[in-house]
Amino acid sequence: QLQLVESGGGLVQPGGSLRLSCTASEIIFNFYTVAWHRQAPGKQRELVATIDDRGGTTYASSVKGRFTISRDNAKKTVYLQMNDLKAEDTAVYYCKGMNIWGQGTQVTVSS
Repeated sequence: QLQLVESGGGLVQPGGSLRLSCTASEIIFNFYTVAWHRQAPGKQRELVATIDDRGGTTYASSVKGRFTISRDNAKKTVYLQMNDLKAEDTAVYYCKGMNIWGQGTQVTVSS
């Protein structure tokens, strides 16, 4: 069964950057749309960005221009480059592919 492992979260100051990674256990991952979601304390999980198998991307309006989703099929990995981070970006970030969720990685933006 497909497994997804996220990494790259941490504590960063406002205006800083982080790059999250989502690595899959199976190569079939490369043929599906992958999404990054996030969930802040007390809030519903929300969609942040998607990338399809051809590299087409979509973004939530709250992150457009600051976040970039990309994929490296040779590494079975999808990335989320997050720049100009704000306090409201604080959340647990999850990747999802083929209806499988990763375990999540915490991102905290604070001075």
